[in-house]
Amino acid sequence: MPSRLLSLIALLCLSSTLYAQPEAPARFQIYGGYTYLSNSLNGVPGARHSLNGWDAAVGFPSWHGLRFKVDTFAYRGTNLGAPEHPYFVMGGAQYSRRFGRESVFVEGLAGDGGVGRYWGANKSPGETAAFSSLLGGGLDTRLTRHVAFRVSGGYQYAYFALAKGWSLTPYRPPGLPTNFLHISSGLVWQF
Repeated sequence: MPSRLLSLIALLCLSSTLYAQPEAPARFQIYGGYTYLSNSLNGVPGARHSLNGWDAAVGFPSWHGLRFKVDTFAYRGTNLGAPEHPYFVMGGAQYSRRFGRESVFVEGLAGDGGVGRYWGANKSPGETAAFSSLLGGGLDTRLTRHVAFRVSGGYQYAYFALAKGWSLTPYRPPGLPTNFLHISSGLVWQF
C-alpha cells in the first residue's frame, strides 16, 4: 500500500512539473503510431475482418491554426484466404485549436492507395485505388514541451476493384466495401 501511495504522489508531482514548462512554439510536427481499419478490402458481407498497421505523418508550420499535412499509413492482415497489405498516401489540411494542455483538431485528406496484387477473395487479382479520402479529427495531449500523445479517428473512403480473369479489366462485386472507420494513436514530436 505505501509503495502505491508513493507512486501516486510521484506521478502527481511529475505531471505538474510537465504542465508548468513553458510552451514552445510548434512549427513542424512528426507523428508515428498505430492505426486500425474497420474492415478488410475484400470484406464482403459475412466475411469482414479488421486490419492493424502503422501510421506516419508530417505537419508543416501552421498559419492561424491551419497547416498542410502529409499522412501515410499501411495495414497487414488476411481475409478470405488472401493476404492484404494496403497502403495509403494522402495530403490535405488540418485545423487545430489549443485548450490548455490539449489541442483539438479536424482534418481533411485526399490521395491514393495501393494493395498487393492478389488481395481478392481466394487470392484473385486486384487493382489499386482510384481515389481515397479521410475526414476526421482528434486530440493531442501535451506530455512535454515537444512531445504530445495523439488519438484520432475518422471516416475513410477507398475505392478498390478486382480484375476479371487475366484481362485485368476492373470490376466491383456487390458488397465490396468502400466506407471504413480509421482510428490511430501515437506520439507527436513538435519542433
